[in-house]
Amino acid sequence: MKEFFAKYRKEAALAGGLLLCLFFFFVNPLGLDHRAKLVLSVAVLMISWWVLDAMPLAVVALVPLVIFPLLSINSIKETSKAYSDSVIYLFMGGFFLGMAIEKWNLHKRIALSVIKFTGTNGNNIILGFILSTGFLSMWLSNTATTMMMYPIGASVIHVISKHAHPQANIKNFSLTLMMSLAYASNFGGIATIIGTPPNVAYVSHLNAHYKHGVDFLDWMLLCMPLAILLLFTLYLVMVKWLYPNHLAHSMEGKLYIESELKEMGKLSRQEKRVLVVFTCTALLWIGKDIINASQKLIQLDDSLIALLGAISLFIVPSGRSKEEPDERLLEWGDTRNMAWGILLLFGGGIALAKALEEAKLIQSLGEYIAGFATTNTLLLIFVVTLVSVFLSEVMSNIAQVIVMAPVMSAVADALHINPLLLGIPMTLGASCASMMPMGTPPNAIVFASGHIKLNQMIKTGFVMNIICVILITLFSWLLLPLIVPHFLE
Repeated sequence: MKEFFAKYRKEAALAGGLLLCLFFFFVNPLGLDHRAKLVLSVAVLMISWWVLDAMPLAVVALVPLVIFPLLSINSIKETSKAYSDSVIYLFMGGFFLGMAIEKWNLHKRIALSVIKFTGTNGNNIILGFILSTGFLSMWLSNTATTMMMYPIGASVIHVISKHAHPQANIKNFSLTLMMSLAYASNFGGIATIIGTPPNVAYVSHLNAHYKHGVDFLDWMLLCMPLAILLLFTLYLVMVKWLYPNHLAHSMEGKLYIESELKEMGKLSRQEKRVLVVFTCTALLWIGKDIINASQKLIQLDDSLIALLGAISLFIVPSGRSKEEPDERLLEWGDTRNMAWGILLLFGGGIALAKALEEAKLIQSLGEYIAGFATTNTLLLIFVVTLVSVFLSEVMSNIAQVIVMAPVMSAVADALHINPLLLGIPMTLGASCASMMPMGTPPNAIVFASGHIKLNQMIKTGFVMNIICVILITLFSWLLLPLIVPHFLE
């Protein structure tokens, strides 16, 4: 029986989603009107297929384009507008910047330079990887960052293992380094809007439903200190508490880092040009409010800036060789491995959320939950964060935020509190899954290395989950009203 379900897992997941959908349509346990019943049934179908992994997430996200017109929920013209929302282009621009950094090996230089700066004893190597991985993940997707850093980490483990002192615990060192890559990618990604897809999904919801959105600088002011604190907490938990490695300074490790940097040589012309484009884009994100306030001719927003940076990469010549004088920093062929499915996922989530809102289901659900919610704001934030962190262990964090964002806003509106007090911890918690390999793609990547056992990841992840819940709760409760007070108006 077990083998049968393993063989037909996808079919069972598809059938399970359809049965749940039909149950909500024909039984109508909530007593909804016809249109609301249709929308809820489609929502149940999509969410169940996301959770059960019945089909790729992006494919499930295309369901509204077919089902909504067929059921007269919305025309295909109206539904398709969600798939061209401006926030999708914000993330697309971030993808292009990340690909350029990866193409010209700027990420590798940054990582090796940080490790050289921190030193080459066991603890310092771990700290170097945590800091460099966390920094890269602030600007690239957490999955891409882990994929970039994984081979570097594996090489360092190989070199250190061959020349380590007999008293050193190489197993703990290897385990810590691999898990740190995944966790640092997850934690670093919460620092910026483009660092991880859930952030983009939530900001899209805010900008669509509230007069005052959260811009790039607001997000960084709140979440970057939290990300940095989580990165240093990760270091202390891993090397000082759970997995001490007793690995003294390694001359071989130092020589490996120096040889890699020497082989790379000085900053290439391409690296310099990518760095200039990236820096200019980041500065525009940070300073756009000052630019907009100082003149009326050009008004910038985050999506426009991201596209400006991305298009620049296809304009600026790489200058790599005389044989290829027309080559640019990015060519269209470089985009073949881009995660286009993530962009479709955003579109499907936005389309679903809009339909739920128009059917007044989100408002009704928020008012229902608010009837049971505590008036203790700190406790409510804690519960939302706790549920979000542990739910993301078994559910796609993007799909989770897409589904939960409108619900959290409806609860906050019903309780007449700042919507960010529930939305931000829900969003950040969704990126902090640390216990299970399937929690986030970075977890799965490092688990496949063979250096980590499942019980080790569960134990370490549980500790980090609890720490994340506590820190996210306190940061949201104490700092949110200070950094984005306009949401309290």
